[in-house]
Amino acid sequence: MAYIYSDVSRTFSEYLLVPNLTTEKCAPDNIDLSTPLLKFKKGEEPPLKLNIPITSAIMQSVSNDTLAIALARCGGLSFIYGSQSIEVQAEMVRKVKKYKSGFVVSDSNLKMDSTLKDVIELKSRMGHSTVAVTDDGTSTGKLLGLVTSRDYRISRDPLEKKVSEFMTPFTKLVVGRLGISLSKANDIIWEHKLNCLPVVDENQCLHYLVFRKDYDNHKQNPYELLDSSKRLLVGAGINSRDYAERVPALIDAGIDVLCIDSSDGFSVWQKNTLDFIKKEHGDIPVGAGNVVDREGFMYLAEAGADFIKVGIGGGSICITREQKGIGRGQATAIIEVAKARDEYFERTGVYIPICSDGGIVHDYHIVLALAMGADFVMMGRYFARFDESPTKKVKSGNGYVKEYWGEGSNRARNWQRYDLGENHNMKFEEGVDSYVPYAGKLSDNLQTTLSKIKSTMSSCGSASIGELQKTARITLVSSTSIIEGGAHDVILKEKEY
Repeated sequence: MAYIYSDVSRTFSEYLLVPNLTTEKCAPDNIDLSTPLLKFKKGEEPPLKLNIPITSAIMQSVSNDTLAIALARCGGLSFIYGSQSIEVQAEMVRKVKKYKSGFVVSDSNLKMDSTLKDVIELKSRMGHSTVAVTDDGTSTGKLLGLVTSRDYRISRDPLEKKVSEFMTPFTKLVVGRLGISLSKANDIIWEHKLNCLPVVDENQCLHYLVFRKDYDNHKQNPYELLDSSKRLLVGAGINSRDYAERVPALIDAGIDVLCIDSSDGFSVWQKNTLDFIKKEHGDIPVGAGNVVDREGFMYLAEAGADFIKVGIGGGSICITREQKGIGRGQATAIIEVAKARDEYFERTGVYIPICSDGGIVHDYHIVLALAMGADFVMMGRYFARFDESPTKKVKSGNGYVKEYWGEGSNRARNWQRYDLGENHNMKFEEGVDSYVPYAGKLSDNLQTTLSKIKSTMSSCGSASIGELQKTARITLVSSTSIIEGGAHDVILKEKEY
């Protein structure tokens, strides 16, 4: 006989948080939003932590390199989508890792006999305004000069003009010597009012460029998520089919963490993927999922997952529950999996972080997910609205919207039909193609969300996520009390802009 759960499958909207005593310790400015991303042993520090408990979904319409850069600068992490060619995904990873690294290996280089046309084409292709001129046109050649946007005027200078005629020659450059510290390099930049400091060896060969903007950016974004080399952290989604080819390419590109992307992770295919990666590339951490119960968590924990994603069918564009009847209310799933995670920790001494993926409608739902036991959340619709997401902004009535589609939709799957198998053609979709209201810049919106999270945690008397998980008080609500919680029995004024 089939097993039938006796408890109701519930969503975040069916719960509210009950206040605890708010003290000076848990004032909003004192709240710590850092959280573990990867598993760790009792008494040890996690090998990798997020500065805010937020990641972006592994989706074509959400997580590309531009969004990954913007989110990492705010303290979160993106998992660049895997439903694209290995080469393109790896290149997105490289762009994130090169964006900010303190000591930058120049990938915009030309020779003395290059022309202004070459400079313009290189700038258009790479997006960099500073070009190193070396004897052989490589990033490690003898440095002969620099070209910046101040060295030429497109409106007046002929395109065939040689770089040697308008570059700033080496004799006029202030340079640092190989071995210099990043702190000292920044001091030189400020002392000489530079935008860029080349770092060369005793033979004048170029090794790095250090930019003023990187220092300024860090001061403006103190919660940036950085690796030991001061580069932004970035994740990538993989599948359980071409991992043998995809994973090495992503590692070569500099990936920090991987995550197997599937609507249902309770499968032997995910175990096989984890087994392969742990055997062949043991140093690279891998998350797995998605699951919705104790059994699914335990299976992936024993298989070696470094974190586990929870949630099936709760995303705003996901119709897995509608199409297949598979899934579980997100709140109920998180509560059960969190209990399993704590049980596993008690038994083994290994803490495996869990990620709540889906079901977030309001900002306070993030706090509910954390209070119920999630270590961080993953969101798609939330990020699809912003300038930095990869989709088109479309005029709609008096405003704008952005395109947003699910990875289970035909639009996402069409990139590579053989993913479904040569003899298998999916006859239905598990995701829809839609729009979301355009919301502007990621950083502006995320700061508002983080302010709400801190304010809610303050009301809960919690100064950290760990404390919230131990002391939060949560209550079920009725449909009537949900109505009571919003504006009611009044005539709202029209907003003036």
